[in-house]
Amino acid sequence: MTTETETLLRAGKRPLPRRRAGAGLSTLRSIGKHILLSAAAIVMLYPLIWLVVSSFKPNADIFRDLSIFTTNLTTENYVNGWNDLQHPFGTFLLNSALIAFGAILGNLVSCSMAAYAFARLKFRFKNLTFALMLGSIMLPFQVLLVPQFLIYKELDWLNTFLPLIAPKFLATEAFFIFLMVQFIRGLPKELFEAARIDGAGQVRSYFQITLPLIVPSLATTSIFTFIWTWGDFFGPLIYLRLPELFPASLALKGFLDAQSSSDYGSMFAMSVVSLVPLFLVFLFGQRFLIKGSATSGIK
Repeated sequence: MTTETETLLRAGKRPLPRRRAGAGLSTLRSIGKHILLSAAAIVMLYPLIWLVVSSFKPNADIFRDLSIFTTNLTTENYVNGWNDLQHPFGTFLLNSALIAFGAILGNLVSCSMAAYAFARLKFRFKNLTFALMLGSIMLPFQVLLVPQFLIYKELDWLNTFLPLIAPKFLATEAFFIFLMVQFIRGLPKELFEAARIDGAGQVRSYFQITLPLIVPSLATTSIFTFIWTWGDFFGPLIYLRLPELFPASLALKGFLDAQSSSDYGSMFAMSVVSLVPLFLVFLFGQRFLIKGSATSGIK
């Protein structure tokens, strides 16, 4: 013990802890990492910020001044964008919502049932069927595009929402099935054994035990389905021809005209409006995304 420390102890004072060697260097590294991450975030967010700012600019200024700092702002683009198409833009937002919520319902019902079967039931060729199901994830959707189109044409489903919703009720989303299978396999087996002893069958075990316990994975499925369906452009482009059935993603194309002038200001304004539901869903659902992914074996 040094003389200085002894003096402090006699005076009733505790000696100050020695600063660890390298603590200053660690702090500098931490500050540097935060600066780099902040710079990367600004770079990634710049296109979105530019889109929002451009939605308030007159058409003549959008591409003439690419800066996000401007004083010549107007809300005219939002008024024109909402009313300039054949139908109010709210009609297209409603169509997007109908398709998205129909797809969500289909995925929740069919994928949870398929996942329960793979995780809890015993049947022949179970492992082979599960492997084929996982293999379908690697199958490009373009391979099935023509056969599906011909089937829906024979069923007279073109110009309806059925081609975009009905397949979801047939457990066609292998990713969500795998997500729920991993979650169900993590549930205590004792719960299902106790339910079987009490006389509960598979249907009761599915509804009263499995579904309440896999809420995080159901929420994750709902969020991903909403995001993917809301922004889908290719599917509605193939199956829908009537403008009153267009979702918002397809209606935005109406502001562009290759033969005359395009209304970029209105298109940017309605693009911002279309992004608001996605932003809100992700904002309020991100905790379910993290919990659902972390507890299902997906890293």
